[in-house]
Amino acid sequence: MAWMVTQQLAIRGKTGRIWGGAFLCWVLLMLVTPKISHSPNHHHYADMRNFLGVPNTLNVITNFPFLVVGVLGFVLCIQGDFFNISLPGEVWGWALFYAGIAALAFGSAYYHLKPDDSRVTWDTLPTMIAFSSVFSSFIVERVGEKIGLSCLFALLFIAFLTIAYERTCNDIRLYMMFQLIPCIAIPGMTFVFPPKYTHSRYWLWAAGVYLLSKFEAFADMKIYHANHYTISGHSLEHLCLVIVPVMLSIMLMHRNKKLPRIGTFKECS
Repeated sequence: MAWMVTQQLAIRGKTGRIWGGAFLCWVLLMLVTPKISHSPNHHHYADMRNFLGVPNTLNVITNFPFLVVGVLGFVLCIQGDFFNISLPGEVWGWALFYAGIAALAFGSAYYHLKPDDSRVTWDTLPTMIAFSSVFSSFIVERVGEKIGLSCLFALLFIAFLTIAYERTCNDIRLYMMFQLIPCIAIPGMTFVFPPKYTHSRYWLWAAGVYLLSKFEAFADMKIYHANHYTISGHSLEHLCLVIVPVMLSIMLMHRNKKLPRIGTFKECS
């Protein structure tokens, strides 16, 4: 019993240090980086071709896989016997994650039909909901259900505040930082907190694929030129991003609870 209490205190201490470090990094970045305002250039993509009367066709239709993966994942998550989810807090997080992925299909397609500042919120908000949900699910798995659920509500609140700040102050720095948090925190916490399930390497693979998609978005025009104007880097970003929920779905299907080590039983007894 004393060992379990000690372990809980140690976990809370590690969690507090991680969140404290993240907050200090956020404050530092906000102080040293200049304001990044919306610019018309942010809405100019390499591939602006129209097919069959659909503006920016490839940037629009490459969002369709998000709808398929999001709806299927949400149904399988709610069904309860297909994914290996053992805690109610995990159900909340994963269901909201897949709902965010499905909403991203509509929000991103709506934005790419006519990219401008007034529509970009419908692209960013579902993304931030998905980020908040998947990160909280990771915390539920690695740290604990109560902490994970608290993080879910806190991150969702921060996501809406970030959107409000972006629209009010015309500054996208908070949104950019919000996207980087899971990519930095998940690999870091992977080495700090032991996994409760098998197949935990999928978390690292998903983070790597996400970073690859960001590189494709950054090299939008260069990729478009390199493949002789077949498909742009931004359209490839959409197709690469959808691999992230696919990989996490494979993880949920195949993972199993890890059995405690023998030494753990002896300490508990």
